[in-house]
Amino acid sequence: MKRVYNFSAGPAVLPEEVLKEAQEEIFDYADTGISVMEMSHRSKPFEKIITDAEKDLRELMSIPDDYKVLFAQGGATTQFAAVPMNLMSENKQAAYIETGNFSKKAFEEAKIFSDKVRIVASSKDRNYTYIPDCSDLPIDEKDDYVYICENNTIFGTTFKNIPNTKGKPLVSDQSSCFLSKPVNVSDYGVIYAGVQKNVGPAGMAIIIARGDLIKDAEELQFPTPTMLRWKTYSDSGSLYNTPNCWSIYICGKVFKWIKSIGGLEEMQKRNEEKAKILYDCLDSSKLFVNGVEKSSRSIMNVVFKTGDPELDAKFVAEAKDHGIISIKGHRIVGGMRASIYNAMPKEGVISLVRFMEKFEKENAR
Repeated sequence: MKRVYNFSAGPAVLPEEVLKEAQEEIFDYADTGISVMEMSHRSKPFEKIITDAEKDLRELMSIPDDYKVLFAQGGATTQFAAVPMNLMSENKQAAYIETGNFSKKAFEEAKIFSDKVRIVASSKDRNYTYIPDCSDLPIDEKDDYVYICENNTIFGTTFKNIPNTKGKPLVSDQSSCFLSKPVNVSDYGVIYAGVQKNVGPAGMAIIIARGDLIKDAEELQFPTPTMLRWKTYSDSGSLYNTPNCWSIYICGKVFKWIKSIGGLEEMQKRNEEKAKILYDCLDSSKLFVNGVEKSSRSIMNVVFKTGDPELDAKFVAEAKDHGIISIKGHRIVGGMRASIYNAMPKEGVISLVRFMEKFEKENAR
C-alpha cells in the first residue's frame, strides 16, 4: 500500500528512514534475538539506547552541562501539574502568558496549587490569532517562573521572540515545535515537550531543566508524587521504573536522523521552505483564508478555512482521495489544519497545495 501524506497534529508523521529501520529491527534488535519492546530497561542494549539518545539530543541542541535531560512517562499535559509542583517556592506565585488552548489549560492546572498564579499577557481578545507583545511584562519579583506554550498547535501561532522574563526562569512547552529549529537552551529555565508531535510516538515527554531548578522532595512546597518529581528522573537517569522504552528508542533514531541531514540549522531551513510554499498559496487564494497575524504564523501548524463549514467538510473528504489525511482543523476552531512537522517531506506540502488549487477552481464562488 502506498503511504499517504499525514498532516495530523499528533501522533504525527515520522521519518520514513526511521520507520524502515524500526521495521527491520522490530523482531531482532542488534542481534539480541528480541525486540526493544521485549527488552529489559536494565539491560546493556537498552542502556546504550537511552545513553545515545541523550547524547545525541545534547549535541543537537548544544545543551549546557548544568541542564538535565529527563525522559518522563506521560505526555506534556502531565507537566501542567509537574511545573508548579517542582518550581514553586514559598511564594507560590507564577506568571502565565495565554496564547491558546494549551497555555490556558496549563494555567488552570497551576491555579489548583495557588491563587497567586496569574495571566500577564493574552491574545484571547482576538481568538488567539496573534502573539502578544511580551517585551515589558508585569513580572513581579516574587514570581517563581514565567510560562509559555511556544507554538500553538490549534491556533497556528508561534513566538518569534521569547518573552522578557526580567530574570525569572522561563518555562516553555515546546511540544509542537521541539527540534524544529535551533534554540539557545540557556535562555530557558525549563523546556519540555510531548514527543508525539515532532520526534516520536505518543506516551512520553522530554524535559530539559536547569540543574538548580530540580529540587529534593523536602524542598518542594506540595506533597508531590514520586513520578511527578523531576529529581526522581534526574537521580535515576530516567530509569527509576520501567520507562517508555519504545518511545525512547524511536526518539533516539529521530535525533540521529536530524543529525544526518545537517542538524537543526538544516531542519529550520527545510521547515521554513515548506511553510512558505503553503502560506504563499493561502495568501494568493480567493477561497482559503489563514486568519493568523503574519508576524505570529507558525511554521509547524498552518490553519485555514473557506468560511463555509460545509465546504470545509467537502475539502477534508476529498483530500483523503488525493492521499492527504488528518487535515481537519481542531474542533475548537474548525476549518483545516496542516501540521507540517520535521518529518513531513516538501513533496507532501506541494501535493497539498496542488489539491488546494484544484479544489478552489472546482468550487470557485
